[in-house]
Amino acid sequence: MTIHVEGLVAIALFYVLILLVGIWAAWKNKHTGEAEGTDRSETIMVGGRDIGLFVGGFTMTATWVGGGYINGTAEYVYLPDYGLAWAQAPFGYALSLVVGGLFFAKPMRSRGYVTMLDPFQQMYGKRMGGLLFIPALMGEIFWSAAILSALGATLSVIVDINIKMSVVISALVAIFYTLVGGLYSVAYTDVVQLFCIFVGLWISVPFALSNPAVSDITVTAVKQVYQSPWRGSVSKADTWVWIDNFCLLMLGGIPWQVYFQRVLSVSSATYAQVLSFLAAFGCLIMAVPSVLIGAIGASTDWNQTSYGSASPKEKEQADMILPIVLQHLCPPFVSFFGLGAVSAAVMSSADSSILSASSMFARNIYQLAFRQSASDRELVWVMRVTIFVFGGLATLMALVTGTVYGLWYLSSDMVYVIIFPQLLSVLFVKGTNTYGSVAAYLFGLVLRIGGGEPYLLLPPFIYYPGWTTEERLHPMTGQMEEVVIQKFPFKTISMLASFLGNVGVSYLAKYLFESGKISHKYDFLDAVVSKHSGEIMDKTTLVTRGNNIGLSEMAPVKPRLSVTLAAAFTRRDTLPTETVEEEEESSPDSSHHDEE
Repeated sequence: MTIHVEGLVAIALFYVLILLVGIWAAWKNKHTGEAEGTDRSETIMVGGRDIGLFVGGFTMTATWVGGGYINGTAEYVYLPDYGLAWAQAPFGYALSLVVGGLFFAKPMRSRGYVTMLDPFQQMYGKRMGGLLFIPALMGEIFWSAAILSALGATLSVIVDINIKMSVVISALVAIFYTLVGGLYSVAYTDVVQLFCIFVGLWISVPFALSNPAVSDITVTAVKQVYQSPWRGSVSKADTWVWIDNFCLLMLGGIPWQVYFQRVLSVSSATYAQVLSFLAAFGCLIMAVPSVLIGAIGASTDWNQTSYGSASPKEKEQADMILPIVLQHLCPPFVSFFGLGAVSAAVMSSADSSILSASSMFARNIYQLAFRQSASDRELVWVMRVTIFVFGGLATLMALVTGTVYGLWYLSSDMVYVIIFPQLLSVLFVKGTNTYGSVAAYLFGLVLRIGGGEPYLLLPPFIYYPGWTTEERLHPMTGQMEEVVIQKFPFKTISMLASFLGNVGVSYLAKYLFESGKISHKYDFLDAVVSKHSGEIMDKTTLVTRGNNIGLSEMAPVKPRLSVTLAAAFTRRDTLPTETVEEEEESSPDSSHHDEE
Protein backbone atom coordinates (compact mmCIF):
# COMPACT_ATOMS: atom_id res chain seq x y z
CA MET A 1 0.00 0.00 0.00
CA THR A 2 1.36 3.38 -1.01
CA ILE A 3 1.21 6.55 1.01
CA HIS A 4 -1.97 8.52 0.27
CA VAL A 5 -0.95 12.10 -0.46
CA GLU A 6 -4.56 13.27 -0.13
CA GLY A 7 -4.78 11.67 3.30
CA LEU A 8 -1.59 13.34 4.45
CA VAL A 9 -2.82 16.71 3.20
CA ALA A 10 -6.16 16.24 4.98
CA ILE A 11 -4.44 15.34 8.26
CA ALA A 12 -1.99 18.24 7.92
CA LEU A 13 -4.86 20.69 7.37
CA PHE A 14 -6.70 19.29 10.36
CA TYR A 15 -3.65 19.65 12.62
CA VAL A 16 -3.06 23.22 11.43
CA LEU A 17 -6.70 24.05 12.18
CA ILE A 18 -6.48 22.63 15.70
CA LEU A 19 -3.21 24.43 16.36
CA LEU A 20 -4.62 27.76 15.17
CA VAL A 21 -7.74 27.37 17.33
CA GLY A 22 -5.59 26.56 20.36
CA ILE A 23 -3.37 29.60 19.81
CA TRP A 24 -6.41 31.84 19.21
CA ALA A 25 -8.03 30.64 22.44
CA ALA A 26 -4.83 31.38 24.37
CA TRP A 27 -4.55 34.88 22.85
CA LYS A 28 -8.26 35.64 23.38
CA ASN A 29 -8.11 34.79 27.07
CA LYS A 30 -4.58 35.87 27.94
CA HIS A 31 -5.83 38.68 30.23
CA THR A 32 -8.74 36.74 31.75
CA GLY A 33 -8.92 37.09 35.51
CA GLU A 34 -6.47 40.00 35.76
CA ALA A 35 -9.20 42.47 36.73
CA GLU A 36 -10.39 40.17 39.52
CA GLY A 37 -6.83 39.53 40.67
CA THR A 38 -6.94 35.83 39.73
CA ASP A 39 -3.54 34.20 39.50
CA ARG A 40 -2.33 33.17 36.06
CA SER A 41 -1.61 29.64 37.30
CA GLU A 42 -5.20 29.22 38.44
CA THR A 43 -6.44 30.54 35.10
CA ILE A 44 -4.41 27.86 33.33
CA MET A 45 -5.82 25.15 35.63
CA VAL A 46 -9.51 26.10 35.80
CA GLY A 47 -9.88 28.75 33.10
CA GLY A 48 -10.83 31.62 35.39
CA ARG A 49 -13.95 29.67 36.42
CA ASP A 50 -15.99 31.20 33.60
CA ILE A 51 -16.28 28.34 31.09
CA GLY A 52 -19.83 28.45 29.71
CA LEU A 53 -22.24 25.55 29.19
CA PHE A 54 -21.70 25.36 25.43
CA VAL A 55 -17.91 25.13 25.51
CA GLY A 56 -17.97 23.22 28.78
CA GLY A 57 -20.37 20.60 27.47
CA PHE A 58 -18.27 20.09 24.37
CA THR A 59 -14.96 19.86 26.21
CA MET A 60 -16.25 17.39 28.80
CA THR A 61 -17.83 15.19 26.15
CA ALA A 62 -14.71 15.32 23.97
CA THR A 63 -12.54 14.31 26.92
CA TRP A 64 -14.50 11.08 27.39
CA VAL A 65 -14.99 10.41 23.67
CA GLY A 66 -11.35 9.64 22.98
CA GLY A 67 -9.61 7.29 20.60
CA GLY A 68 -10.00 4.41 23.04
CA TYR A 69 -13.71 5.15 23.40
CA ILE A 70 -14.65 5.07 19.72
CA ASN A 71 -12.16 2.32 18.76
CA GLY A 72 -12.96 0.18 21.81
CA THR A 73 -16.73 0.45 21.37
CA ALA A 74 -16.49 -0.64 17.73
CA GLU A 75 -14.13 -3.49 18.69
CA TYR A 76 -16.40 -4.99 21.35
CA VAL A 77 -19.50 -4.78 19.14
CA TYR A 78 -17.54 -6.56 16.39
CA LEU A 79 -15.96 -9.33 18.49
CA PRO A 80 -17.93 -12.59 18.08
CA ASP A 81 -17.60 -13.59 21.73
CA TYR A 82 -18.76 -10.23 23.09
CA GLY A 83 -20.98 -8.01 20.94
CA LEU A 84 -23.05 -5.01 21.97
CA ALA A 85 -23.83 -6.58 25.36
CA TRP A 86 -20.16 -6.16 26.33
CA ALA A 87 -19.69 -2.69 24.84
CA GLN A 88 -20.12 -1.12 28.27
CA ALA A 89 -18.17 2.11 27.79
CA PRO A 90 -20.99 4.28 26.36
CA PHE A 91 -23.51 3.47 29.07
CA GLY A 92 -20.91 3.12 31.81
CA TYR A 93 -19.29 6.51 31.19
CA ALA A 94 -22.65 8.20 30.62
CA LEU A 95 -23.88 6.95 33.99
CA SER A 96 -20.54 7.96 35.49
CA LEU A 97 -21.18 11.54 34.42
CA VAL A 98 -24.75 11.40 35.74
CA VAL A 99 -23.63 10.08 39.14
CA GLY A 100 -20.81 12.62 39.21
CA GLY A 101 -23.24 15.42 38.46
CA LEU A 102 -25.77 14.29 41.05
CA PHE A 103 -23.43 13.72 43.99
CA PHE A 104 -19.88 15.00 43.38
CA ALA A 105 -19.94 18.08 41.14
CA LYS A 106 -21.84 20.34 43.53
CA PRO A 107 -19.78 19.80 46.72
CA MET A 108 -16.50 20.03 44.82
CA ARG A 109 -17.42 23.24 42.96
CA SER A 110 -19.23 24.94 45.84
CA ARG A 111 -16.17 24.56 48.07
CA GLY A 112 -14.02 26.22 45.42
CA TYR A 113 -11.34 23.55 45.05
CA VAL A 114 -8.75 23.95 42.30
CA THR A 115 -7.87 20.27 41.76
CA MET A 116 -9.31 16.91 42.71
CA LEU A 117 -6.57 16.37 45.30
CA ASP A 118 -7.41 19.52 47.31
CA PRO A 119 -9.98 17.85 49.62
CA PHE A 120 -7.55 15.00 50.33
CA GLN A 121 -4.80 17.37 51.38
CA GLN A 122 -7.24 19.44 53.39
CA MET A 123 -8.42 16.40 55.35
CA TYR A 124 -5.52 13.94 55.32
CA GLY A 125 -2.42 16.10 54.95
CA LYS A 126 0.14 16.79 52.25
CA ARG A 127 1.89 13.41 52.50
CA MET A 128 -1.31 11.49 51.91
CA GLY A 129 -2.11 13.85 49.06
CA GLY A 130 1.24 12.91 47.54
CA LEU A 131 0.45 9.19 47.83
CA LEU A 132 -2.93 9.65 46.17
CA PHE A 133 -1.25 11.64 43.41
CA ILE A 134 0.60 8.49 42.29
CA PRO A 135 -2.39 6.45 40.99
CA ALA A 136 -3.99 9.64 39.63
CA LEU A 137 -0.82 10.48 37.67
CA MET A 138 -0.41 6.89 36.44
CA GLY A 139 -3.96 6.89 35.14
CA GLU A 140 -3.53 10.14 33.21
CA ILE A 141 -0.14 9.25 31.70
CA PHE A 142 -1.02 5.68 30.72
CA TRP A 143 -4.33 6.83 29.25
CA SER A 144 -2.54 9.41 27.09
CA ALA A 145 0.02 6.83 26.00
CA ALA A 146 -2.64 4.28 25.13
CA ILE A 147 -4.65 6.63 22.92
CA LEU A 148 -1.53 8.01 21.21
CA SER A 149 -0.54 4.42 20.44
CA ALA A 150 -4.00 3.78 19.00
CA LEU A 151 -3.70 6.87 16.80
CA GLY A 152 -0.36 5.70 15.38
CA ALA A 153 -1.84 2.32 14.50
CA THR A 154 -4.89 3.94 12.88
CA LEU A 155 -2.79 6.25 10.73
CA SER A 156 -0.66 3.33 9.62
CA VAL A 157 -3.76 1.40 8.48
CA ILE A 158 -5.34 4.17 6.42
CA VAL A 159 -2.47 6.39 5.25
CA ASP A 160 0.44 3.95 5.63
CA ILE A 161 2.84 6.41 7.22
CA ASN A 162 5.41 5.76 9.89
CA ILE A 163 3.67 5.05 13.21
CA LYS A 164 6.34 6.73 15.33
CA MET A 165 6.29 9.89 13.25
CA SER A 166 2.50 10.19 13.47
CA VAL A 167 2.54 9.69 17.26
CA VAL A 168 5.27 12.28 17.79
CA ILE A 169 3.65 14.92 15.55
CA SER A 170 0.21 14.43 17.15
CA ALA A 171 1.67 14.65 20.64
CA LEU A 172 3.71 17.76 19.84
CA VAL A 173 0.65 19.59 18.47
CA ALA A 174 -1.41 18.73 21.56
CA ILE A 175 1.43 19.63 23.95
CA PHE A 176 2.11 22.95 22.23
CA TYR A 177 -1.40 24.42 22.36
CA THR A 178 -1.92 23.04 25.89
CA LEU A 179 1.31 24.68 27.00
CA VAL A 180 0.37 28.00 25.41
CA GLY A 181 -3.22 28.35 26.57
CA GLY A 182 -3.93 25.83 29.33
CA LEU A 183 -7.57 24.92 29.89
CA TYR A 184 -8.85 27.61 27.53
CA SER A 185 -6.94 26.15 24.57
CA VAL A 186 -7.95 22.62 25.53
CA ALA A 187 -11.62 23.60 25.85
CA TYR A 188 -11.90 25.53 22.60
CA THR A 189 -10.02 22.94 20.55
CA ASP A 190 -12.31 20.29 22.04
CA VAL A 191 -15.28 22.04 20.40
CA VAL A 192 -13.64 21.70 16.98
CA GLN A 193 -12.45 18.17 17.68
CA LEU A 194 -15.85 16.92 18.81
CA PHE A 195 -17.43 18.39 15.69
CA CYS A 196 -14.81 16.59 13.57
CA ILE A 197 -15.46 13.29 15.37
CA PHE A 198 -19.22 13.56 14.82
CA VAL A 199 -19.03 14.58 11.16
CA GLY A 200 -16.16 12.25 10.27
CA LEU A 201 -17.78 9.09 11.63
CA TRP A 202 -21.32 9.86 10.45
CA ILE A 203 -20.09 10.55 6.91
CA SER A 204 -18.43 7.13 6.89
CA VAL A 205 -21.39 5.07 8.14
CA PRO A 206 -23.74 5.36 5.09
CA PHE A 207 -20.94 4.47 2.66
CA ALA A 208 -19.93 1.44 4.72
CA LEU A 209 -23.54 0.26 5.09
CA SER A 210 -24.12 0.46 1.34
CA ASN A 211 -21.04 -1.60 0.46
CA PRO A 212 -22.07 -4.81 -1.41
CA ALA A 213 -20.01 -6.95 0.98
CA VAL A 214 -22.09 -5.86 3.99
CA SER A 215 -25.23 -7.75 4.97
CA ASP A 216 -28.26 -6.20 6.65
CA ILE A 217 -27.08 -5.35 10.19
CA THR A 218 -30.61 -5.79 11.59
CA VAL A 219 -30.44 -9.43 10.49
CA THR A 220 -26.89 -10.10 11.68
CA ALA A 221 -27.81 -8.64 15.08
CA VAL A 222 -29.92 -11.69 15.89
CA LYS A 223 -28.85 -14.36 13.36
CA GLN A 224 -25.51 -15.89 12.56
CA VAL A 225 -24.38 -15.00 9.05
CA TYR A 226 -20.60 -14.58 8.92
CA GLN A 227 -20.12 -14.84 12.68
CA SER A 228 -22.22 -14.96 15.84
CA PRO A 229 -24.86 -12.18 16.21
CA TRP A 230 -23.32 -8.82 17.03
CA ARG A 231 -26.02 -8.10 19.63
CA GLY A 232 -24.05 -10.37 21.96
CA SER A 233 -25.03 -11.90 25.25
CA VAL A 234 -23.76 -12.33 28.80
CA SER A 235 -23.50 -15.92 30.01
CA LYS A 236 -24.47 -16.82 33.54
CA ALA A 237 -20.84 -17.64 34.38
CA ASP A 238 -19.73 -14.14 33.32
CA THR A 239 -22.49 -12.16 35.04
CA TRP A 240 -20.38 -11.06 37.98
CA VAL A 241 -17.47 -10.10 35.70
CA TRP A 242 -19.87 -7.99 33.62
CA ILE A 243 -21.22 -6.28 36.76
CA ASP A 244 -17.68 -5.73 38.08
CA ASN A 245 -16.55 -4.08 34.84
CA PHE A 246 -19.69 -1.95 34.63
CA CYS A 247 -19.25 -0.68 38.19
CA LEU A 248 -15.63 0.13 37.37
CA LEU A 249 -16.70 2.28 34.42
CA MET A 250 -19.62 3.92 36.21
CA LEU A 251 -17.94 4.71 39.55
CA GLY A 252 -14.29 4.54 38.53
CA GLY A 253 -14.93 7.16 35.85
CA ILE A 254 -15.64 9.81 38.49
CA PRO A 255 -12.37 10.35 40.43
CA TRP A 256 -10.36 11.75 37.52
CA GLN A 257 -8.83 15.19 37.39
CA VAL A 258 -9.93 15.55 33.75
CA TYR A 259 -13.53 15.43 34.98
CA PHE A 260 -13.13 17.72 37.98
CA GLN A 261 -10.99 20.17 36.01
CA ARG A 262 -14.10 20.94 33.98
CA VAL A 263 -16.44 20.83 36.97
CA LEU A 264 -14.24 23.37 38.76
CA SER A 265 -13.90 25.62 35.70
CA VAL A 266 -17.55 26.65 35.39
CA SER A 267 -19.08 29.66 37.08
CA SER A 268 -21.42 27.89 39.52
CA ALA A 269 -22.14 24.58 41.18
CA THR A 270 -25.43 24.31 39.31
CA TYR A 271 -23.63 24.76 36.00
CA ALA A 272 -21.21 22.01 37.06
CA GLN A 273 -24.12 19.62 37.47
CA VAL A 274 -25.80 20.60 34.20
CA LEU A 275 -22.45 20.23 32.43
CA SER A 276 -22.16 16.64 33.65
CA PHE A 277 -25.65 15.76 32.42
CA LEU A 278 -25.01 17.35 29.00
CA ALA A 279 -21.77 15.38 28.65
CA ALA A 280 -23.56 12.14 29.60
CA PHE A 281 -26.04 12.69 26.76
CA GLY A 282 -23.18 13.63 24.42
CA CYS A 283 -21.28 10.41 25.22
CA LEU A 284 -24.28 8.29 24.25
CA ILE A 285 -24.84 10.20 21.00
CA MET A 286 -21.17 9.99 20.03
CA ALA A 287 -21.10 6.22 20.60
CA VAL A 288 -23.81 5.49 18.00
CA PRO A 289 -21.56 5.61 14.88
CA SER A 290 -18.94 3.46 16.62
CA VAL A 291 -21.60 0.86 17.46
CA LEU A 292 -22.78 0.89 13.84
CA ILE A 293 -19.24 0.51 12.51
CA GLY A 294 -18.67 -2.47 14.83
CA ALA A 295 -21.94 -4.00 13.61
CA ILE A 296 -20.88 -3.39 9.99
CA GLY A 297 -17.60 -5.19 10.66
CA ALA A 298 -19.51 -8.18 12.05
CA SER A 299 -21.84 -8.19 9.01
CA THR A 300 -19.16 -8.10 6.30
CA ASP A 301 -18.01 -10.88 4.00
CA TRP A 302 -14.36 -9.89 4.06
CA ASN A 303 -13.61 -12.20 1.12
CA GLN A 304 -15.39 -9.67 -1.12
CA THR A 305 -13.22 -6.77 0.04
CA SER A 306 -9.66 -5.67 -0.54
CA TYR A 307 -8.86 -6.75 3.02
CA GLY A 308 -8.66 -10.45 2.13
CA SER A 309 -10.40 -13.72 2.84
CA ALA A 310 -9.57 -13.91 6.54
CA SER A 311 -11.55 -11.67 8.89
CA PRO A 312 -9.92 -9.09 11.19
CA LYS A 313 -10.67 -11.41 14.12
CA GLU A 314 -8.75 -14.24 12.47
CA LYS A 315 -5.84 -11.91 11.75
CA GLU A 316 -5.80 -10.73 15.40
CA GLN A 317 -6.73 -7.19 14.27
CA ALA A 318 -10.12 -6.87 15.94
CA ASP A 319 -8.90 -3.83 17.88
CA MET A 320 -8.43 -2.03 14.54
CA ILE A 321 -11.90 -2.79 13.16
CA LEU A 322 -12.86 0.89 12.92
CA PRO A 323 -9.97 2.01 10.67
CA ILE A 324 -10.24 -1.28 8.72
CA VAL A 325 -13.92 -0.58 7.95
CA LEU A 326 -13.03 2.97 6.93
CA GLN A 327 -10.19 1.76 4.71
CA HIS A 328 -11.83 -1.19 2.94
CA LEU A 329 -15.56 -0.41 2.90
CA CYS A 330 -15.51 3.35 2.17
CA PRO A 331 -14.14 5.45 -0.71
CA PRO A 332 -10.68 6.93 0.02
CA PHE A 333 -11.89 10.51 0.54
CA VAL A 334 -14.46 9.28 3.07
CA SER A 335 -11.89 7.25 4.98
CA PHE A 336 -9.80 10.40 5.35
CA PHE A 337 -12.74 12.11 7.05
CA GLY A 338 -12.97 9.16 9.40
CA LEU A 339 -9.24 9.34 10.04
CA GLY A 340 -9.66 12.98 10.99
CA ALA A 341 -12.33 11.88 13.45
CA VAL A 342 -9.98 9.39 15.11
CA SER A 343 -7.18 11.96 15.25
CA ALA A 344 -9.53 14.49 16.81
CA ALA A 345 -10.72 11.97 19.38
CA VAL A 346 -7.16 11.14 20.42
CA MET A 347 -5.98 14.73 20.70
CA SER A 348 -9.09 15.81 22.63
CA SER A 349 -8.29 13.24 25.33
CA ALA A 350 -4.49 13.46 25.31
CA ASP A 351 -4.36 17.23 25.86
CA SER A 352 -6.83 16.99 28.76
CA SER A 353 -4.88 14.24 30.51
CA ILE A 354 -1.56 16.04 30.15
CA LEU A 355 -3.00 19.30 31.54
CA SER A 356 -4.67 17.43 34.42
CA ALA A 357 -1.47 15.69 35.49
CA SER A 358 0.44 18.98 35.29
CA SER A 359 -2.19 20.84 37.34
CA MET A 360 -2.13 18.29 40.16
CA PHE A 361 1.66 18.26 40.30
CA ALA A 362 2.08 22.06 40.23
CA ARG A 363 -0.52 22.77 42.91
CA ASN A 364 -0.73 19.73 45.16
CA ILE A 365 2.84 18.48 45.05
CA TYR A 366 5.05 21.45 44.21
CA GLN A 367 3.11 24.29 45.86
CA LEU A 368 1.16 22.82 48.77
CA ALA A 369 3.64 20.10 49.74
CA PHE A 370 7.03 21.71 49.10
CA ARG A 371 6.90 25.44 48.27
CA GLN A 372 3.90 27.15 49.76
CA SER A 373 5.65 30.48 49.21
CA ALA A 374 6.00 29.85 45.44
CA SER A 375 5.07 32.86 43.34
CA ASP A 376 2.41 32.72 40.66
CA ARG A 377 5.04 33.12 37.93
CA GLU A 378 6.99 30.21 39.38
CA LEU A 379 3.89 27.98 39.34
CA VAL A 380 3.18 28.90 35.73
CA TRP A 381 6.66 27.78 34.72
CA VAL A 382 6.34 24.59 36.74
CA MET A 383 3.13 23.83 34.86
CA ARG A 384 4.75 24.54 31.50
CA VAL A 385 7.70 22.29 32.25
CA THR A 386 5.53 19.45 33.55
CA ILE A 387 3.13 19.70 30.57
CA PHE A 388 6.13 19.07 28.35
CA VAL A 389 7.58 16.37 30.62
CA PHE A 390 4.33 14.42 31.11
CA GLY A 391 3.45 14.78 27.43
CA GLY A 392 6.89 13.53 26.47
CA LEU A 393 6.61 10.62 28.90
CA ALA A 394 3.24 9.56 27.45
CA THR A 395 4.65 9.81 23.92
CA LEU A 396 7.71 7.75 24.86
CA MET A 397 5.52 5.04 26.39
CA ALA A 398 3.34 4.97 23.28
CA LEU A 399 6.45 4.39 21.16
CA VAL A 400 8.43 1.85 23.18
CA THR A 401 6.11 0.11 25.65
CA GLY A 402 4.26 -2.84 24.19
CA THR A 403 2.09 -3.30 27.26
CA VAL A 404 0.71 0.24 27.41
CA TYR A 405 -2.90 -0.99 27.34
CA GLY A 406 -2.21 -3.40 30.16
CA LEU A 407 -0.71 -0.58 32.19
CA TRP A 408 -3.78 1.53 31.43
CA TYR A 409 -6.15 -1.21 32.56
CA LEU A 410 -4.26 -1.65 35.81
CA SER A 411 -3.93 2.07 36.53
CA SER A 412 -7.63 2.71 35.87
CA ASP A 413 -8.41 -0.10 38.30
CA MET A 414 -6.19 1.62 40.88
CA VAL A 415 -8.13 4.85 40.46
CA TYR A 416 -11.32 2.89 41.11
CA VAL A 417 -10.20 0.88 44.12
CA ILE A 418 -8.02 3.56 45.79
CA ILE A 419 -9.13 7.08 44.88
CA PHE A 420 -12.90 6.61 44.55
CA PRO A 421 -13.47 5.24 48.09
CA GLN A 422 -11.22 7.99 49.49
CA LEU A 423 -13.23 10.61 47.60
CA LEU A 424 -16.43 9.17 49.04
CA SER A 425 -14.95 9.33 52.53
CA VAL A 426 -13.57 12.84 52.32
CA LEU A 427 -16.76 14.34 50.89
CA PHE A 428 -19.52 12.42 52.63
CA VAL A 429 -18.19 10.69 55.76
CA LYS A 430 -17.47 12.92 58.73
CA GLY A 431 -14.60 11.89 60.96
CA THR A 432 -12.26 9.98 58.67
CA ASN A 433 -8.58 10.73 59.18
CA THR A 434 -5.12 10.00 57.82
CA TYR A 435 -4.82 6.63 59.58
CA GLY A 436 -7.95 5.39 57.85
CA SER A 437 -6.77 6.83 54.55
CA VAL A 438 -3.45 4.98 54.73
CA ALA A 439 -5.21 1.73 55.62
CA ALA A 440 -7.68 2.18 52.76
CA TYR A 441 -4.82 2.80 50.33
CA LEU A 442 -3.09 -0.42 51.39
CA PHE A 443 -6.27 -2.48 51.36
CA GLY A 444 -7.20 -1.40 47.85
CA LEU A 445 -3.65 -1.82 46.52
CA VAL A 446 -3.09 -5.32 47.93
CA LEU A 447 -6.53 -6.68 47.01
CA ARG A 448 -6.34 -5.37 43.43
CA ILE A 449 -2.73 -6.38 42.74
CA GLY A 450 -3.47 -9.71 44.41
CA GLY A 451 -6.01 -10.50 41.70
CA GLY A 452 -3.32 -10.32 39.00
CA GLU A 453 -3.44 -8.77 35.53
CA PRO A 454 -3.33 -11.24 32.61
CA TYR A 455 -2.42 -8.57 30.05
CA LEU A 456 0.74 -7.70 31.98
CA LEU A 457 1.51 -11.36 32.76
CA LEU A 458 1.12 -10.41 36.42
CA PRO A 459 0.19 -13.63 38.26
CA PRO A 460 -2.29 -13.46 41.14
CA PHE A 461 -1.37 -14.26 44.71
CA ILE A 462 -5.00 -14.03 45.84
CA TYR A 463 -7.25 -16.61 44.20
CA TYR A 464 -10.79 -15.32 44.52
CA PRO A 465 -13.78 -17.72 44.47
CA GLY A 466 -14.64 -19.10 41.03
CA TRP A 467 -11.22 -18.56 39.42
CA THR A 468 -10.36 -20.60 36.33
CA THR A 469 -7.46 -20.95 33.92
CA GLU A 470 -7.57 -20.37 30.18
CA GLU A 471 -5.21 -20.76 27.26
CA ARG A 472 -4.84 -17.33 25.66
CA LEU A 473 -2.73 -15.90 22.88
CA HIS A 474 -0.76 -13.11 24.48
CA PRO A 475 -0.99 -9.98 22.27
CA MET A 476 2.64 -8.99 22.80
CA THR A 477 4.52 -12.30 22.80
CA GLY A 478 2.30 -14.03 20.23
CA GLN A 479 2.46 -17.26 22.24
CA MET A 480 -0.28 -19.33 23.86
CA GLU A 481 -0.06 -18.98 27.62
CA GLU A 482 -2.11 -20.26 30.52
CA VAL A 483 -3.55 -17.37 32.50
CA VAL A 484 -5.69 -17.21 35.62
CA ILE A 485 -9.13 -15.67 35.04
CA GLN A 486 -10.90 -14.23 38.07
CA LYS A 487 -14.68 -14.68 37.75
CA PHE A 488 -15.26 -12.99 41.10
CA PRO A 489 -16.01 -9.21 41.14
CA PHE A 490 -12.80 -8.59 43.04
CA LYS A 491 -12.30 -5.03 41.77
CA THR A 492 -15.56 -3.81 43.27
CA ILE A 493 -14.93 -5.86 46.43
CA SER A 494 -11.48 -4.24 46.69
CA MET A 495 -13.11 -0.79 46.39
CA LEU A 496 -15.66 -1.58 49.08
CA ALA A 497 -12.97 -3.01 51.37
CA SER A 498 -10.94 0.16 50.87
CA PHE A 499 -13.92 2.36 51.78
CA LEU A 500 -14.89 0.32 54.85
CA GLY A 501 -11.23 0.17 55.91
CA ASN A 502 -10.98 3.96 55.78
CA VAL A 503 -14.09 4.44 57.93
CA GLY A 504 -13.29 1.61 60.35
CA VAL A 505 -9.63 2.43 60.96
CA SER A 506 -10.39 6.17 61.21
CA TYR A 507 -12.97 5.71 63.95
CA LEU A 508 -10.82 3.12 65.72
CA ALA A 509 -7.84 5.51 65.78
CA LYS A 510 -10.09 8.36 66.93
CA TYR A 511 -11.46 6.24 69.79
CA LEU A 512 -8.05 4.91 70.88
CA PHE A 513 -6.41 8.34 71.02
CA GLU A 514 -9.31 10.32 72.45
CA SER A 515 -10.10 7.72 75.13
CA GLY A 516 -6.48 7.57 76.22
CA LYS A 517 -6.06 3.90 75.30
CA ILE A 518 -3.05 5.05 73.29
CA SER A 519 -0.96 7.99 74.42
CA HIS A 520 -1.29 11.21 72.44
CA LYS A 521 2.44 11.22 71.78
CA TYR A 522 1.98 8.25 69.43
CA ASP A 523 -0.28 10.24 67.12
CA PHE A 524 2.65 10.49 64.73
CA LEU A 525 0.49 11.50 61.75
CA ASP A 526 -1.05 14.40 63.72
CA ALA A 527 -4.41 13.17 62.48
CA VAL A 528 -6.47 12.92 65.67
CA VAL A 529 -4.93 14.86 68.55
CA SER A 530 -2.89 17.53 66.77
CA LYS A 531 -5.53 18.56 64.26
CA HIS A 532 -4.12 22.05 63.83
CA SER A 533 -0.53 21.08 63.13
CA GLY A 534 1.24 22.38 60.07
CA GLU A 535 1.15 18.92 58.53
CA ILE A 536 -2.61 18.83 58.07
CA MET A 537 -3.63 21.05 55.16
CA ASP A 538 -6.76 22.27 56.92
CA LYS A 539 -8.88 25.30 56.20
CA THR A 540 -6.54 27.80 57.79
CA THR A 541 -3.59 26.49 55.76
CA LEU A 542 -5.49 26.64 52.50
CA VAL A 543 -7.03 30.08 52.80
CA THR A 544 -4.46 32.14 54.70
CA ARG A 545 -2.86 34.85 52.57
CA GLY A 546 0.40 34.44 54.43
CA ASN A 547 0.87 31.17 52.58
CA ASN A 548 0.18 32.77 49.21
CA ILE A 549 -2.88 30.61 48.56
CA GLY A 550 -5.68 33.02 47.88
CA LEU A 551 -9.09 32.96 49.47
CA SER A 552 -10.60 33.21 45.99
CA GLU A 553 -9.42 29.66 45.28
CA MET A 554 -11.37 28.20 48.13
CA ALA A 555 -14.35 30.59 48.22
CA PRO A 556 -17.88 29.29 47.65
CA VAL A 557 -19.72 30.03 44.46
CA LYS A 558 -22.37 32.46 45.74
CA PRO A 559 -20.94 35.99 46.03
CA ARG A 560 -22.91 36.72 49.20
CA LEU A 561 -20.97 33.95 50.95
CA SER A 562 -17.56 34.81 49.58
CA VAL A 563 -16.51 36.48 52.82
CA THR A 564 -17.82 33.69 55.01
CA LEU A 565 -14.68 31.76 55.75
CA ALA A 566 -16.43 29.00 57.65
CA ALA A 567 -18.70 28.22 54.72
CA ALA A 568 -15.80 27.52 52.39
CA PHE A 569 -15.51 23.98 53.73
CA THR A 570 -17.63 21.68 55.81
CA ARG A 571 -14.89 21.21 58.39
CA ARG A 572 -16.08 23.99 60.69
CA ASP A 573 -14.27 22.37 63.59
CA THR A 574 -10.97 23.72 62.24
CA LEU A 575 -12.08 27.27 63.07
CA PRO A 576 -12.26 28.70 66.58
CA THR A 577 -15.77 28.37 68.01
CA GLU A 578 -16.21 32.07 68.54
CA THR A 579 -15.34 32.78 64.89
CA VAL A 580 -18.00 30.36 63.67
CA GLU A 581 -20.61 31.86 66.00
CA GLU A 582 -19.80 35.40 64.90
CA GLU A 583 -20.10 34.49 61.24
CA GLU A 584 -23.38 32.67 61.77
CA GLU A 585 -24.82 35.73 63.52
CA SER A 586 -23.68 38.07 60.76
CA SER A 587 -24.41 35.88 57.73
CA PRO A 588 -27.35 36.78 55.45
CA ASP A 589 -28.87 33.34 55.94
CA SER A 590 -28.99 33.63 59.71
CA SER A 591 -30.33 37.19 59.70
CA HIS A 592 -33.01 36.23 57.23
CA HIS A 593 -33.94 33.28 59.39
CA ASP A 594 -34.18 35.53 62.46
CA GLU A 595 -36.50 37.91 60.64
CA GLU A 596 -38.77 35.03 59.80
